[in-house]
Amino acid sequence: MSDTTPDQSNQQMGHGVKQRDLIRMTDEEVDAFLHERRAMSMCTLNHDGSIHAVAMWYGFVDGAIAIETKAKAQKAINLGRDTRITLLFETGDYYEELRGVELVGHAELVEDPEKMWELGVNLFERYYGAYTEELRPFVETMLNKRIVAKINIERTVSWDHRKLGMPSTRPA
Repeated sequence: MSDTTPDQSNQQMGHGVKQRDLIRMTDEEVDAFLHERRAMSMCTLNHDGSIHAVAMWYGFVDGAIAIETKAKAQKAINLGRDTRITLLFETGDYYEELRGVELVGHAELVEDPEKMWELGVNLFERYYGAYTEELRPFVETMLNKRIVAKINIERTVSWDHRKLGMPSTRPA
C-alpha cells in the first residue's frame, strides 16, 4: 500500500501539474543545444496552406540559424511566397531524456556571396569535418544553384525533461 494520496502520486508523475517552467531551457542551454551537430525539421507553407516538413542540416550566418537548399526545391519556392517558418530540433529516446527547441520566425534570403560562402563552410565543418582550401570545389558545388536563408526568430519554445529528475523508463 502506498503512503501517498492519489493527488500526490499524480503530482509526482507530473499529471495535472504545469511543468513548463521546470523544463524550459535557459538561453545558454538553447544556444548550446542548437550548436550541437544534429538535423532539424523545417516547416514551410505550401501554396494551399498545408505544411511542408523536411529534415535539414543547418548552420549559422551572423550568429543566426541558416539553411541552404536548391533554388527550385519546394521549400525554397514556399519561402519565396511566404517567409514564415518553424524549425524543430530534438533528441532523446525516452520521456525522461527528451530535449528540444522549436523556433518560429521568418526566413530572410541572403544574397551576399560572402555570407553564402560563410554558411557553406560552416555547414561543411558541422557535418563533414575541418575545411581546407583543397575542399573549396566541394563547397562551391554544394552552393551552386542554391539559395541561402537566415532565420529571424520571433518565438522560442524549449524543453529538457532531464530537469524533472524522473527515473528511467528504459526497458530492463
